[in-house]
Amino acid sequence: MANYDVIVIGSGPGGYVCAIRCAQLGLKTACVEGRETLGGTCLNIGCIPSKALLHASHQLHEAEHNFAKMGLKGKAPSVDWKQMLAYKTEVIGQNTKGIEFLFKKNKIDWLKGWGSIPEAGKVQVGDEAHTAKNIIIASGSEPSSLPGIEIDQKVVVDSEGALSLPKIPKKMVVIGAGVIGLELGSVYARLGSEVQVIEFLDHITPGMDGEVSKQFQKLLTKQGLGFTLGAAVQKVDVTKTKAKVTYKLRKDDSEATIDADVVLVATGRKPYTDGLGLDALGVKMSERGQITIDKQYATNIPGIYAIGDCVDGPMLAHKAEDEGMAAAEVVAGKHGHVNYGVIPGVIYTHPEVANVGASEEDLKEAGRAYKAGKFSFMGNGRAKANFAADGFVKILADKETDRILGAHIIGPMAGDLIHEICVAMEFGASAQDLAMTCHAHPTYSEAVREAALACGDGPIHS
Repeated sequence: MANYDVIVIGSGPGGYVCAIRCAQLGLKTACVEGRETLGGTCLNIGCIPSKALLHASHQLHEAEHNFAKMGLKGKAPSVDWKQMLAYKTEVIGQNTKGIEFLFKKNKIDWLKGWGSIPEAGKVQVGDEAHTAKNIIIASGSEPSSLPGIEIDQKVVVDSEGALSLPKIPKKMVVIGAGVIGLELGSVYARLGSEVQVIEFLDHITPGMDGEVSKQFQKLLTKQGLGFTLGAAVQKVDVTKTKAKVTYKLRKDDSEATIDADVVLVATGRKPYTDGLGLDALGVKMSERGQITIDKQYATNIPGIYAIGDCVDGPMLAHKAEDEGMAAAEVVAGKHGHVNYGVIPGVIYTHPEVANVGASEEDLKEAGRAYKAGKFSFMGNGRAKANFAADGFVKILADKETDRILGAHIIGPMAGDLIHEICVAMEFGASAQDLAMTCHAHPTYSEAVREAALACGDGPIHS
């Protein structure tokens, strides 16, 4: 048995960041992780490996479609799928080993095994019990499926299975037009699969700004993805190597089927709290299976806190990281804070899609008077030179005060460009503040400045 100031359960982005911050604040810290490697879903079977495959498949797309236009002549590369998966595995290894190094550097003990909480102040890992003044649950989430659809990770897969298919399928059906489905769907479309996305709602990317969502669907369709919207999947029948997906169109209740070599179920994620013993402890849970916390990340049991995907809010690695930092500050007797109004979201397709703050639909619903400044990447010299002129930047500002309320970008490097707007919003900046800030030329970020100018007298380059 060992005694700690803090034991963090789970080593995903929320957990490992929380553990490091606790150690930096002088607390004796341990982190429980049952996987062979640290980093949780994100580093092992989520964000990082999917970005590796997105990057590799985008390079193939560039070689096939744009190299010759730039005078780079030659035969387009062929895909060695085994080598691509090996590259993905190497990327995972570099990142997970990096977390191990950070744990050693910060003198954090890795308690290897799956943890449970038999009582407040105690964590059981295998045969060993450890005591802690504070326990922070960062157990993350797992893919959720549809009723009656069995994930076999061969023909019917979730996001984890889709990252390690033995071969590139000829036909793939993706159930769900959210971030995960569209990212992985675009990977396989670039690699030559015929991809059909089936979505229950009548639009893709639920919750996204409507104008961006429509443009995004047009661009993905142009890239070869097919969409069946307003369709409820009824069942998936599997033979040894094939699947038949049956769905019903909501508008007229008509039924249809589609064949696939692989079916990717990308219908969201749910909190993962199995085996922690929370019921027996009496930890309060929501109807959706999330751990209920107060504004200081504390559960109803003294000394037990929770962060990340297992609590309410967007299931995003960076949201979990921010909560991990804040919870560490709280248990160290300081003040932890997360500004939930300035948490960006990114989809890593090509073009990328990013957003922060309110959408036009949100502002209309709230009855807020606003103005929208928009600028197309067609007017951006760098984007045109790089065959990346699809999309636009849209900034939403208060009609009277000009304070930035939200921003939506579809275009090159959107996931990086969004952050200058995040910083501006964090400081309560106006669109004019952004518009008056000198931006280097030629850069993609000039499109952000132009959108800010469009909130005033108008952009220069359109």
